[in-house]
Amino acid sequence: MTTLAFDEDGVDVVYEGTEFRLERKLIEEATGKSYHDVTDHEVLKIVAPQPDLRGEPRRVGDILD
Repeated sequence: MTTLAFDEDGVDVVYEGTEFRLERKLIEEATGKSYHDVTDHEVLKIVAPQPDLRGEPRRVGDILD
């Protein structure tokens, strides 16, 4: 299972028991979008080769509000 915890500077990730951080700039470079316009599904696709994309994608800007 993968968990994501978003804040203004990036995302704390736990993927298969390993904890790491994705910085905002890295996410923006990987997606070609502003951090606030990236969705949680897009972040999951960066982290996991075959992510479980249940539910509707949520924009980071909406998650942080």
